[in-house]
Amino acid sequence: MTKKTIVVQQVASAARRPAIQTATLKGLGLNKIRRTRELEDTPAIRGMVTKISHLVKIIEERG
Repeated sequence: MTKKTIVVQQVASAARRPAIQTATLKGLGLNKIRRTRELEDTPAIRGMVTKISHLVKIIEERG
């Protein structure tokens, strides 16, 4: 059985953003523009992406 995953890319800088948004980016493994990560598709990860939706975009949903 394959796990569902999402590919997330950072599209905006975390400069001059609240510390909680910067911490959320780091929690997702993102810290530079155009960096991508493949993450497990869980409610916690989706919530983190939703909180910083203006800084990231979901490129692909797999599984």
